[in-house]
Amino acid sequence: MEIHRSARRHGIEDADILWAVAHLLVADDVGDIDSPRRWLLLGTDRAGRMLELIVLVFDEGNEIVIHAMPMRSKLARLLPPEES
Repeated sequence: MEIHRSARRHGIEDADILWAVAHLLVADDVGDIDSPRRWLLLGTDRAGRMLELIVLVFDEGNEIVIHAMPMRSKLARLLPPEES
């Protein structure tokens, strides 16, 4: 998975971005019809903090992270309910 320089704008390290991708809790198709398709991903970084990522997925299979930042509270509604 490639990380575009725009994904580093909020100071999230590459290792944390890749960790969040590997430890996803949510993958939500943003609804693009044409390639590349945009996906919103929510996952934890290496310290357990929630990150929001935007990933472009091309028809050829290439994936590029273009946005990474701490998860905004308004996206918490997308998280699965906690198990008791």
